[in-house]
Amino acid sequence: MATPASEGQLKEAIKSALPEVLAENPELFRGIIEDVVEEIGLAQAIREGLETDPVDEEEVRRILGETS
Repeated sequence: MATPASEGQLKEAIKSALPEVLAENPELFRGIIEDVVEEIGLAQAIREGLETDPVDEEEVRRILGETS
């Protein structure tokens, strides 16, 4: 039966594997960065939205050029 790895051992294993994974699959890294940037933008939009007055849905649709 295998012995559980310590937190330090897990960190070292990840540190050593990460460069290899990124070298073999750079799109994975790109996708992660894109997701992080989107999440940061969404969080900022939510914070800003919490500090503003509510807007009527019809007004939003009119601005976006949609009809209901």
